Amino acid sequence: MLEIRPNCECCDKDLSPEASDAMICSFECTFCQICVENVLAHVCPNCGGGFVSRPIRPADKLTKYPASTKRIFNEDCLHKI
Repeated sequence: MLEIRPNCECCDKDLSPEASDAMICSFECTFCQICVENVLAHVCPNCGGGFVSRPIRPADKLTKYPASTKRIFNEDCLHKI
């Protein structure tokens, strides 16, 4: 099951579970669409993979299967800007 991480690992932007601009790689590294397109050139800096839009978990399932609250932030990503 996806963790549904709460933020962009590059710019630390909040990404709610229903965020339409959240992108993930196959390892669930999570970034906002702006960072994926403008900073990362569609390549995950952690694994080298590509990105897809993160699915939105239905609100009624979030109660039983809540999104993660653990924030992951990589300051090194900002040096690419």
